[in-house]
Amino acid sequence: MTEATPGYALHGMTALSEFLGDLVVYRNLEPPHGYLPGLTTLWKEIGMPEYRLPRKTEPEYAQLLALLLERARALESDARLKHLLFIGDTLHNDGTSFRNLKAATGWDGYAFIARDAHSEAPEHELQGDWYLANRWSALPAFVEFAEKQGIALGPETAVVIDLDKTAIGARGRNDKVIDQARLDGVEQTVSGLLASRFDPRAFVSAYNELNQPQYHPFTSDNQDYVAYICLILGGGLYALAGLVDAVRANKITSFHQFIAQVHERRDELAELGLLPIHEEVWVRVQQGDPTPFKAFRYNEYLTTAARFGDLPGGTAQQALAQRIVITQEVRQTALELRQAGALILGVSDKPDEASLPRPEQAAAGYQPLHRLETLAVGQAL
Repeated sequence: MTEATPGYALHGMTALSEFLGDLVVYRNLEPPHGYLPGLTTLWKEIGMPEYRLPRKTEPEYAQLLALLLERARALESDARLKHLLFIGDTLHNDGTSFRNLKAATGWDGYAFIARDAHSEAPEHELQGDWYLANRWSALPAFVEFAEKQGIALGPETAVVIDLDKTAIGARGRNDKVIDQARLDGVEQTVSGLLASRFDPRAFVSAYNELNQPQYHPFTSDNQDYVAYICLILGGGLYALAGLVDAVRANKITSFHQFIAQVHERRDELAELGLLPIHEEVWVRVQQGDPTPFKAFRYNEYLTTAARFGDLPGGTAQQALAQRIVITQEVRQTALELRQAGALILGVSDKPDEASLPRPEQAAAGYQPLHRLETLAVGQAL
């Protein structure tokens, strides 16, 4: 039953797997279901000189998605993919990935990039093959537009849906809960490692400062790096003000430079009890692992999963404030397109370690994020 609230309505409990099945790839680009190969198998086939994890905006990322889509289609249908729809929330990541995928495949298509901005009058704008909207409720109109442009909504069409802040935690509607779950994961990790030395106020101050775009040249917009830096600050090896001054003065220009400086202070790390976790992160950074702070990501999985689920007696607005919810407009559109025969793929830039349970957790009944049930919320009519 749909319950109306000011602006939004509840649409019951469901999971992303309702419309995606297990056709999902997280950061490591390894489909978790096992019936399709991933990057570790296909990196040579897409022309990479060596194995590495391409980012969402790189052409190699799109080339891998193209192979996965074609192979997934061949498992279910003799149809050949000719059309592409992409549903996301950011022009840089999703819009670029979409255009790279079009270039890699030659398919016709359009991308829907949205957010909820109820302080603005509803509007949409077409920028080439980008359909930009300030309401997630504009998604049905986008699909109708694409169909009028000749996009056949059937077996010849692939639909790529971004997960984070699109299918769940929709930008402008529910994205702050995803951010809070991640912050909870960082805090649990740092506090657990620092024990009695942990200062909650200093931690929040450091995280909020460093988690801003102006520091992206230093942090590479990498949450593992931000979490590690907060740990080192909490241990007292650096003061936040001094680090900020060094970054602004270009005395420390990258995370790699920072961790190399920390590595020279291993005696101090040993006294703090932080040497084992530093050595683990250090080795993974040297290996080129983009998610080197595994302890943080394992905690992020738990704090994120804890934000899924029902909210008995709660309103839609309360669910949006307390739960990571599924975007009803995305859910309904995906179900309709899937019923028409389109191939639906979910993509996420969230690391696998923060998205999938560890083997012992899976044995205890924990589920991948895309299989966790939670509430669906959509704009009220």
